[in-house]
Amino acid sequence: MATANTAASDCCDRNDLIDLKAYQTLGHQEDSALVGNAFGFLRFPLCFNPYGVQADVAITGVPFDMATSGRSGTRFGPQAIRGITPQLDWEHCRYPWEFCLKDKLTAIDCGDLVYASGDSADMAKKLEEHTLRLLQSGKRCLTFGGDHFITLPLLRAHAKYYNKDGRKLSLLHFDAHSDTYTNGSNCDHGTMFYHAPKEGLIDPDHSVQVGIRTEYDKSLGFNVLHGALVNDLSVDEIVKRIKDTVGDNLVYLTFDIDALDPAYAPGTGTPVCGGLTTDKALKIIRALGDLNIIGYDIVEVSPAYDYGDITALAAATLAVDMLYLEASKKA
Repeated sequence: MATANTAASDCCDRNDLIDLKAYQTLGHQEDSALVGNAFGFLRFPLCFNPYGVQADVAITGVPFDMATSGRSGTRFGPQAIRGITPQLDWEHCRYPWEFCLKDKLTAIDCGDLVYASGDSADMAKKLEEHTLRLLQSGKRCLTFGGDHFITLPLLRAHAKYYNKDGRKLSLLHFDAHSDTYTNGSNCDHGTMFYHAPKEGLIDPDHSVQVGIRTEYDKSLGFNVLHGALVNDLSVDEIVKRIKDTVGDNLVYLTFDIDALDPAYAPGTGTPVCGGLTTDKALKIIRALGDLNIIGYDIVEVSPAYDYGDITALAAATLAVDMLYLEASKKA
C-alpha cells in the first residue's frame, strides 16, 4: 500500500481516472466514515503522481530539519499538521468564510518529499524540481515544513516559473527571526533570505517581514514590521502597510510558526516571546485577498515541544485560511 512518504513517485498510475471533485469529499464527516491514511491534509485525496492531475492546489510535506540551529524535530511537522485536520473539517463553511472550500477549490496532497537521507543538497534539488513541475502543471503550491530552509528551494522554483520577464518576487514573511543572517552555512534555516536576494529570487525593497523580534540588519532593504509594532497596530493598519509595500508584485507567502507567541505556538525549535496571537495572524491572512500571492508555505512546527497539539492546530488553521484565500479569488 502506498504511504504518505512517496510524493513525486509513480506509485499511483490511475489518477487520470479520478473524478477529483467528487473524490475529495469522500472523507468528509457528513459524507463518509472513511478517514485516516486514505486521505491527506483536510481529507483531500493523496495523489502520488500529481503532475498530470488537474487540481487548483498541490500540498506537499517536507520532513527536513537538517538546517536547524536549535532544537530539532521539525521533520515531524507535516505529519502533525495533517493529523490535526479532522478537527477542522466538520464545518461545511469554515468560520468566518461564507462558502464551502471544497465547492470552489480542488486540492491534492502529494504526501512527503523523499530525498536521500542526510543529504540536504539532494532535498533542495528534489524539492525545487518537484515544485517546478507542479507549477508547470497549473497548480498553486502549499508546502509544509520541516525547517525554514525549505523556502529557499521553493523560491528558486517559483522564480524560475514566474520571473520570465525579469521581475523579482516579493516576499511576505511572518517570523520571529529575519533569517538574513550570515553566520550560518548555505544550508541553514537562518540564512535563506540573505541568499535569496543575491540569487535574484526576491526584491527586498518590495518585501515585508512581519513579527520580527530578534536582531536584524536594516541595510539589507527588507521592510520590517517588528513584533512590538505589529502587536500595537490594528490588523487594517498592518495589511495596508503590506499592500503599500508589495503593490501589484507577485508575492510568495512564508509563515514560520514562531511568528506566533510561544503561548500560542510552543511547538517550535526557536520560540521567542512577544509574538503575534493566533487570532491576529489569522485576521491578517484573511485580509490579503487583494495580493497576487502565487505560493505558500508553513514551517518550523516541531511536535515534540507542542502541548495539546495547539501549535499543529494553529499551523493547520493558517493553512486552511490560505486555501480559502486562494479559493476566494476564483470566479
